Amino acid sequence: MKLADKAFRTKPNALWRTTALALVLIVVALWLLMRSARELDLLQLGEATAHAAGLDAVRLKRRVVIATSLGVGICVALTGVIGFLGLLVPHCLRLWLGPGHRLLLPASMLAGALLLVVADTLARTVAVPAEIPVGLLTSLLGGPYFLYLLMRRNRAC
Repeated sequence: MKLADKAFRTKPNALWRTTALALVLIVVALWLLMRSARELDLLQLGEATAHAAGLDAVRLKRRVVIATSLGVGICVALTGVIGFLGLLVPHCLRLWLGPGHRLLLPASMLAGALLLVVADTLARTVAVPAEIPVGLLTSLLGGPYFLYLLMRRNRAC
């Protein structure tokens, strides 16, 4: 076997046991976030308005940070850094679906997964027999979008 062939062979890291555990933890994270969807919609009106409506913003933020950290941590631990999907997908979907979190949260998860599958497929097939890192492709999509958001924000100020 040539040295170049060894460089492109990888040992599979996905085991059914690991995948099952990750699925359970991600479902828990999604459940916590979905349970907070109405409160997140209320928080978009501002903390003062949300507090006046009886929302404990500090408790909500803590719950959302924990759930998001759990979901993102599990995904990154299993797949590695796939860059910018968390920025690109929800912002694009918010333009199409509106600001309501009840639909936006699960749609973002599904669309992010679909985008990652498409990027992974392209990464594996564009430069056969080599593989382009999937994070590179997602960064090529997300990087310019991130710059666009920054420029748009600076114009608004």
